[in-house]
Amino acid sequence: MIKTYIENANFEDTGFSYTLSLISGKHKMVILYCLMEFEVVRFNQLKRYLKNITDKTLSNNLKELESDKLIIRKEYPQIPPKVEYRLSEKGKSLVTVLDQLCIWGENNKE
Repeated sequence: MIKTYIENANFEDTGFSYTLSLISGKHKMVILYCLMEFEVVRFNQLKRYLKNITDKTLSNNLKELESDKLIIRKEYPQIPPKVEYRLSEKGKSLVTVLDQLCIWGENNKE
């Protein structure tokens, strides 16, 4: 029975695959972790936190996270422009997963 399920299963249809599609990449989980830790963060703060990331890469990652409804972008109508990012409710629901990754890393790093 289990073998039949595995043979007929399609990885792309799994919740695991969906989750990976939202957080995969070099920077997305770090961005989410930063927002988890600091709650509201501006673009340049994220850039300093991530250190070696280009403006374009950070901007693209933020757009994807916003498109996936994991973060909320708030733009203030002022000069100079001010934009803040924070986790959405959907993004906050990933906090437990990120926390578990941190705990696992702390327990298993050498």
